[in-house]
Order: sequence, then C-alpha cells, then structure tokens
Amino acid sequence: MKVLGISAYYHDSAAALTINGLTIAAAQEERFSRKKHDASFPTNAIKYCLDHQATSPHQIDAIVFYDKPLLKFERLLETYYSFAPKGLFSFQSAIPVWLKDKMFLKRQIKTELKAIGFEKIPKLLFTEHHLSHAASAFYPSGFKEAAILTIDGVGEWATASICYGNDRSIKVLKELKFPHSLGLLYSAFTYFLGFKVNSGEYKLMGLAPYGKPVSTQVQLFEEIILTELVDLKEDGSIFLNQTYFTYTTGLRMVSDKQWQKLFNMSRRLPDTKIELVHCNLALAIQRVTEKVVQKMAVEAKKLTNSENLCLAGGVALNCVSNGKLLSKKLFKNVFIQPAAGDAGGALGAALATEHIYFNQERVYPKKSDKDLMFGAFLGPSFSEKEILAMVNKYEAIGFKVSYHSIYKTVAEALNSGLIVGWMQGRMEFGPRTLGCRSILADARDPQIQKKLNLKIKNRESFRPFAPSVLAEDANKYFDLTSPSPYMLQTQPVLKERCRKKPDNYYEQPILDKLYFERSDLPAITHIDYSARIQTVHKETNEHYHNLISAFKALTGCSVVINTSFNVRGEPIVCTPEDAYSCFMNTEIDLLVIGQYLFHKKDQPHWSRGSNIKSPSILD
Repeated sequence: MKVLGISAYYHDSAAALTINGLTIAAAQEERFSRKKHDASFPTNAIKYCLDHQATSPHQIDAIVFYDKPLLKFERLLETYYSFAPKGLFSFQSAIPVWLKDKMFLKRQIKTELKAIGFEKIPKLLFTEHHLSHAASAFYPSGFKEAAILTIDGVGEWATASICYGNDRSIKVLKELKFPHSLGLLYSAFTYFLGFKVNSGEYKLMGLAPYGKPVSTQVQLFEEIILTELVDLKEDGSIFLNQTYFTYTTGLRMVSDKQWQKLFNMSRRLPDTKIELVHCNLALAIQRVTEKVVQKMAVEAKKLTNSENLCLAGGVALNCVSNGKLLSKKLFKNVFIQPAAGDAGGALGAALATEHIYFNQERVYPKKSDKDLMFGAFLGPSFSEKEILAMVNKYEAIGFKVSYHSIYKTVAEALNSGLIVGWMQGRMEFGPRTLGCRSILADARDPQIQKKLNLKIKNRESFRPFAPSVLAEDANKYFDLTSPSPYMLQTQPVLKERCRKKPDNYYEQPILDKLYFERSDLPAITHIDYSARIQTVHKETNEHYHNLISAFKALTGCSVVINTSFNVRGEPIVCTPEDAYSCFMNTEIDLLVIGQYLFHKKDQPHWSRGSNIKSPSILD
C-alpha cells in the first residue's frame, strides 16, 4: 500500500510517502522553493517523494490532507459570530479567501495534482489536524502502546489533545479547544517581544535564559500571566482571558496598549535592542509553558497509565520544556516527533490513513533501530553527477578524496578554528539539522559563537548553538538520562565542566553574559549552563559519527558545534548548488559535499550563475 500525505496552505507545507507502514520519503516544500516556511502546495516535495521511490502517480492508493478545512471554516464562522461586532475588518479579509479557495480545497488539490502528472486522482482523504500530529509521533515511535500528547496553536478546533495509541488504533481521551491554546499564548509573547509569529518562537525560547532566574520581576510577570491572562487547571487545561487577546477577531495576536499597561512595558519592535526586562518576560512565559506541559503530561499518565509517551505539535519543538519533562521521569520512554510542527502533519496523515482507514498492520523497529524515523534522514541525496553539474555551473575548484581523508581533513580544520559546511547523504526532515546539512565548528573555541552568529548565520548575537556529541560519550559532558538523536531536549552541562559565575552575572549586559566562558565548551554552553543536545549514533549517521570520532582522536573532545546550513531568512540547504551558494556568500572556510572538498581560498571570484564548459574537480 502506498499513501501520499500532504500538509499545506498555513505554513511549512510538506509531503510524505509511506509504503506498507514504513516512511519512505518526506520533505518540506521550502527546501525546494527556497521560500522560508513556504505554505504553498508542496509540488516539489511531492515530486521528490515519488521520484525517490520511482513511484508513478497511478501507483498511489490514497492521498491524504493533514486537516479538515470545513471544520476550520466552521470554527472561523462561529468565532466571528461569538465575538461580533468585533473583528469585522478581519472577517472581511478572511472570508473572500475562504470562499475563493479554501472552501473548495478538494477541487484545488485535484487541480494541483493533475498539474504534476496525476491523470486519475486516487482516493482523496482528510484527517483531523491533531490526529495527524498524534499519528506522526505514535506510529514511528516503535511503542506498541503509548500516551500521546499533542500541543500546538490550533488545528480545526483542538489546540491540545491527549490520546492513547494501541497498535493500530488511536483514541482521543481529552481535548483543549480554541480559543484556549498554549501555542497561541506562546506566540502572543513571541509577537510582543518583537519576533515573528510562527517562526520566531524558538528565538523567544533562546532568549528566556538571559532572564534573571531569582528575580522579583520574573516572579511578578509569572503572577500576572497566571492571574490575568491564564487560568491553569490541575489537568493542564488552560483558559485564556480573551479580554487581552485579539487573535480571534484581529490581525494581530494582542492589543499593544493593553499589554503595555498589563506588564508596564512597551512592545519590543523587531530588531531593536533587547533589554533585561524583555529577557525576564521571556523567562516568565517559558516557565509558565513548562508548568502547563508538565501538568498535561501528568494528566496523560493518569488517563493511560502507560510507561510510554509520544509528543508532537509545534510546542513539542520547545526543547527546554522537553528537557524539564524528561527530567521528571513521569514516563519510562519518551518519543518526540522530529518534525513535530505542521510539516510532520503530512507524515502523520499518511500513517493514520494506512493504519486506521485501511487497517494496515504496523511495522515495528528492528533491534538496531530505536524508532522508524531512520534518523529523520528522509529527504533527497545527490549523486556525483549532480555535484559535478554544480561545479560546472560555478567553476568551483575542489578535490575528491577518500572518506578517511575527509574525516581527517575536517577534524584538523575544526581544530584550527575553521568553519565547515557539511553536506552528506539524505536531507533531514523537520526544522533541526542533524549532521547531513550542517555548519560545523569547534565547541571549545570561545570566539566561535560570535563569529558564527555575525559572520556566517547573519542572525541575532544572543542565539545559542547546539552540540553534536558521540552518543557513547554524551554522559561525559551532559547531565543526560536518555538519548537525544533529534536535538529535541535541553539539559545541563556537567557541573565539573562549568566555571563559576561572577557575583554580578545576571546584572551584566546581555553581551557581557554571552561572552563569559561558562565551561570548557563555551560555544555550546548557554547562559543558564545548558545545551540543546544531539546524540550522534553510528547506526543512523555513520559519516557524521566517524567525523566526530576523528575529531576526538585528534583533540580528545567528542563534541562539535552543529548549526543548520543556512543563513538568516533562508531555508536549510538542499542541493549541492544551495550548499555552494551559501558557502560562497558567507565566511565558511571549507565545504564538504560527499567526498568532495572545496577550500574557500581556492575558489574563483564569486559570481552567481557563472558557468564553464568542463569540470574543475581534481581527482
């Protein structure tokens, strides 16, 4: 059985192909279109999925969309009716779009599919949004049964759900419904603190540790949130005081004037200076988020009595919250879907269709596999011929060498303070780069965070970098109780590796705190002495594991910086051409694509789109 899953028309559109319960291919449209968070129909992602498996459109048994648009339309109408006469302008903006396109989504999907070669449209199905999230986590987890917790902004009506999965079935036990939403609450603070909603939430999470942990102001902010904005119940359900929110009827998340009065501070405008008060407010909402998630998890445990937990939905990408939850040890085993946001909904929709609609038997992981995401390496890979095509186009100068030489050369480059663009094998599915589309650097270098942020990534200086560590050595560096292959949990750096904070540490300006050497791995140790950890496993990513092993043999250190191979405002690179372009437009020193090495000093003058007639690879 072959099922194609699709998510689209909100943000992070994607496609996924499953065959007999196994995920064969999955990718976000943005990686092909080069439009960050592309919401358009995933034409390129679908083509990739079909091409990867040499599958013709007529071989697809069903196509499934990740939510139900008519239920969303029902929610839209009921919401405007409930809040009328508020929201007239927003209503006038939204309704024509729905009447023109979204009300007739089935027709639109069929039109798009025919344009890419589907002469006859197979069975077209629609799953509920939170079922797609739940299925995306449960079926690949490898658990025969599990509690499933999904939390995001909003699907059709649900904003969070607790489900119980048992073999092929998923049963909804409890739902939180719009307009009460932890995801939307976090997005409201994302907006108020000057970041972009639906893409800047991870920046808010990264800013929170700059707040003063023991602070009257942070405590006051928490109290305001939990008394004026949020009514938090023991089961984790929340009720948001809609007096302070405008997302139901307006074009913004909140009223700036109301929140200014509530928190006694103005909304921070994008790209303006960040003050301690902004950090303290970020810390307050992060703490509230952690409290809510933990209460929901306790309720999931109570309702299911399961030892296993699966997490999905956009809030499941909050790795700080995940780390706190894992440390509570409420569940023996926890699986977090690496593509936990809307992109992963395409995969969940396909798997739900296979196992629930068609009653397809589940596949369980082999002993050598921890789960059925296969390291999340589900995107395209590129052949030597395609690398040479890039070389021809840009007159790139490079060398083909053995992988043994690749590991040794890159290890030496990192040890010398160089920055390396690293492209190997299949592209990652989800927002995290996991060692196949990565920028690498030496975590021991105290200057490297500044260089990476300002000269490579072109992003805010406060943003932390994540470590990749050999799985077998992780406990030598981090207080980690379970593997973290998908970089989805934050845990403390071991105390013996940390340096004592100055007495006035939290009163210092942000950049002074940032550049204080907090441990012997200063480039990956965040302000609160934590790190967002990726454990690297030889069985899922042999080349990356071998590279870090070579670095360890040279330096004694099993940790490298791993940040996504892109610059601010662009998606992670997909093709050799994307990789070379990013390499040449930044101060990356060395580029590795497969077995090919490109040194920056050897490259011709950079001119996008240049072409030559013969290869420049030196074998």
